[in-house]
Amino acid sequence: MLYRDLMRYLGGKTWFQITAAKLAPIDAKILKRTKGRFGLMGNYGLPQCLVQTIGRKSGQPRTVTLLYGTRGDEILLVGSNFGQKHHPAWALNLEADPAAEITRGDETAPYLARMVTDSKEREEIWQIMYAIWPAYHAYRGKAGREIKMFSLTPA
Repeated sequence: MLYRDLMRYLGGKTWFQITAAKLAPIDAKILKRTKGRFGLMGNYGLPQCLVQTIGRKSGQPRTVTLLYGTRGDEILLVGSNFGQKHHPAWALNLEADPAAEITRGDETAPYLARMVTDSKEREEIWQIMYAIWPAYHAYRGKAGREIKMFSLTPA
């Protein structure tokens, strides 16, 4: 609980956002090798998953670590990119090809993504995600763009 609270506090700090963005590829490797048992933010009360998409330019599989929310059987993802001005590659990949594999713990399953555009639904998802990671408030204000959101359902 203490680690989760510390991570949630640090999430709104600019230096943390920069560092976390640089460490994200390492985090994905750690999660993959430990089958979800360890990660920089996972297993401490923060829901973390591996999302595999197909690169829209390369056609190659790309894997990232993301915090996620749930709503029924849906997985909810927010393309905040730590508040950066540009969209994360994984979000652009999902927009180009909605097929994805999601790994939570040691379970991997195929999902189909839908970009969420309805303003009411987006606000509902923001509320779910704020409860998980309060720093999304800072990312949303800082990004200067409409952050892409996705709802993924089992394929």
